[in-house]
Amino acid sequence: MKAVKYILWALWRVWFYILMGVPIIVLSPILVISIISEKTYPLFFFIARIWAKIILFGMGFYYTIEREQQIEKGKSYMLVANHASMTDIMLMLVACKNPFVFVGKKELAKIPIFGFFYKRTCILVDRSSSKSRFEVFKRAQARLNQGLSICIFPEGGVTDDANVLLDEFKDGAFRLAIEHQIPVVPMTFADNKKRFSFDFFSGSPGRMRAKVHHFIPTEGLTLDDKKDLRDKTRQIIYHQLLKFYTK
Repeated sequence: MKAVKYILWALWRVWFYILMGVPIIVLSPILVISIISEKTYPLFFFIARIWAKIILFGMGFYYTIEREQQIEKGKSYMLVANHASMTDIMLMLVACKNPFVFVGKKELAKIPIFGFFYKRTCILVDRSSSKSRFEVFKRAQARLNQGLSICIFPEGGVTDDANVLLDEFKDGAFRLAIEHQIPVVPMTFADNKKRFSFDFFSGSPGRMRAKVHHFIPTEGLTLDDKKDLRDKTRQIIYHQLLKFYTK
C-alpha cells in the first residue's frame, strides 16, 4: 500500500511538469512574439496568468484570496510573500492582475522550456554574487520606471529547515520600494508548502488560502527606514501564518 502511495505521488509530480510545459509549447508562437519587446510584456503577463490557473486547477488546487485592499490598475507596487513552494509563482500570478516582474534565482532558468521564457522575462539573481545583486537593482529600477510592479520573495529562497515557519527577510525589496516610493503589498500564502513542497514525495490536492494585506505606504520614507519597513512587513505575514495554522 505504501508503494502505491509513492507511485501516485511520483505520477502527480510528473503531471505538474507536464502542466507547466505543454501550455508553453502550444502557445510558444504567441509567447515568443510577446517577449520580443518590453512593450509587449503585458501580453506575456496575460498569458502567464492563464498558464498559472491551468496548473493550479490541473493539480487539483483551488484557491481562495482574501483582500484587505484592492490593487489599483496602472499603479506600481512591491509585491512580497512568504516562499515555500514552486506554486507560490502561480498563486502570485493569480493574486495580482497588474503586470509585474519576478525577481528570482537563476537556477530556475535551467528548467526545460519554462526556463527559456523565465530568463527572458524575469530578473535573475545569483545570490552568491554581489555584482549580480547590484544588477538586479538596476534592472528592477528600469522595470519600475516602465510602470510595472516587482515581485520579490524576501526570504531569499526556501529554507531547508522544515521547522522554520518564516525565514528572515532580506533588504532588497524594501530598499527598492523606498527608492521608488511605491507601496509594499504583503501577501500570506497559507497552504502552498503543505500542498506542494520541494519534497518530491509529499503534497496533495486541496485548498490554497491567500491573504492580501493592507498596503504599507513608503511616501516620505528614506533608506534609514528600510529595516523598520522590512520588519513590519515580516511581522504582518508571520502573524497571519500563525492565524492560518490555528484554524
